[in-house]
Amino acid sequence: MIESFLAPVAGAPADEGLLDAYSQAVSSAVVAAHPAVVHIEVRGNDAPGGSGSGFFISPDGYLVTNSHVVHGARELRVFLADGRKLAADLIGDDPDTDLAVLRVSADEIAHLSLADSAAVRPGQIAIAIGSPMGFQQTVTAGVVSGLGRSLRGASGRLIDNVIQTDAALNPGNSGGPLINTSGSVIGVNTAIIRPAQGICFAIASNTVRWVVAWLIKDGRIRRSYIGVAGQTVPLIRKVARYHRLVQDTGVLVAGLESASPAVRAGLQEGDIVIALDGVETPAVDALHKQLTGERIGERAIVTFLRGAELRRHAIIPMEMPPPQVRNG
Repeated sequence: MIESFLAPVAGAPADEGLLDAYSQAVSSAVVAAHPAVVHIEVRGNDAPGGSGSGFFISPDGYLVTNSHVVHGARELRVFLADGRKLAADLIGDDPDTDLAVLRVSADEIAHLSLADSAAVRPGQIAIAIGSPMGFQQTVTAGVVSGLGRSLRGASGRLIDNVIQTDAALNPGNSGGPLINTSGSVIGVNTAIIRPAQGICFAIASNTVRWVVAWLIKDGRIRRSYIGVAGQTVPLIRKVARYHRLVQDTGVLVAGLESASPAVRAGLQEGDIVIALDGVETPAVDALHKQLTGERIGERAIVTFLRGAELRRHAIIPMEMPPPQVRNG
């Protein structure tokens, strides 16, 4: 009788085989990727030294990490998997997406390719490599828990299309790669939620590809601004119905920067911005999304409510100065 309970079920796959296949998939990906993963030590101007992770994306020494790891750094040192210790230069960083590009001078650099994050699916294996708490080349594995998440960066703007994973991340993992079983990067590990367990986030590789290209070219990402301190507020129903507005909310002008495009356009505190060039702005983040680099110096139409009156004024967004954030 006891033997019947212990006997394997006919036709069921062997657990050992499944575990071996999973183990082989993870270990093969790690073997392929780990030579390109680095530990980064940071010395800041005004802050004590910190550390993080990163990975090479080209054979000529360009590597990716998080902006919050290296922003404001005075000195950067990179520790390679083969034991080399190299000085690194900051090529550019973007706190709005929490990404940065460094470069070292060295030959024979192993590097990783960026996968198409649009092809990532919930439930697929996700592997994180980095230096949590200074322990270099640490590997954790899990699955992609969710897609299309949003995460607020150090500058206050939302980072869209963030990947959620349950692959364990800890301080020091920031900037390291989240890879698939082929060893390609699907995201850059960036954040955890404390005290939750198993809720970690990575910036999607398609976002990384776009940002990195501009950082290498210009050293920064150009964005526009209109000089408004905004707050998302509900619209008065009677006013919205009268003007046949579909949206229920808009962006209250809570403050204005002196000599800003908004001031020159005639906006006042208390106005509620509801659209820019005909595109609805029901929230502050929706307005931010409209203020791209392409709008710098280009005439646009801002639609807003002043009391019960609907107004449309011309506005010319200016280039936003680099955001100031603390080194993390």
